[in-house]
Amino acid sequence: MYKCLFFSWLFLSLQVSGQQFAKYDSTMKIGKAGYRVSCLNKSTESNVFNIRPVGFKSEARDVSLELKGRVLGAEVDDFNEDGFPDLVVYIYDKENKANIFSLSSKNNEGVEPIYFPDIFNDMQLCKGYRGKDEFKLVEGVLFRKFPIYDTDTAIKVPTNKVRQIMYRVVAGEKGYLKFKSFKNFDLAVQ
Repeated sequence: MYKCLFFSWLFLSLQVSGQQFAKYDSTMKIGKAGYRVSCLNKSTESNVFNIRPVGFKSEARDVSLELKGRVLGAEVDDFNEDGFPDLVVYIYDKENKANIFSLSSKNNEGVEPIYFPDIFNDMQLCKGYRGKDEFKLVEGVLFRKFPIYDTDTAIKVPTNKVRQIMYRVVAGEKGYLKFKSFKNFDLAVQ
């Protein structure tokens, strides 16, 4: 009986830990150049994730950063239409709120960051926001969708609406690139 309980507990704990700590490792390219993104995803409190340029000139260095959250996805596109691959990585914290880490290729010789704005810096866009974001890249446009909640924090169920925000990469101060929202709308969920 005790052996049966022990093996049942062991099986369930391995199954739960497998879902909870899924490693992320993916290589994405446009043509011959792109990025390899990897993260062990051990904890939402502290993770190291690595980005290795693939098919770049030898001057391109790997990027290794510590983050609070887990990497749940990444995509490659040419955001600034210069013919070189750019990267966006989707990172989620313990409250299931998303953040973006993005890099732009500089002629496949190096990379530089692309700034992504915090949703809480825009009072209109963050109204009713509590995370559970979904992202998708479509032809250089980043789509963000999330359920809208009532402003009363005691209500735990979202309304029957979702907010969709569309971002484009533009030149920012001192020539740095940044994502800028250019369209948003609320949709009823059926």
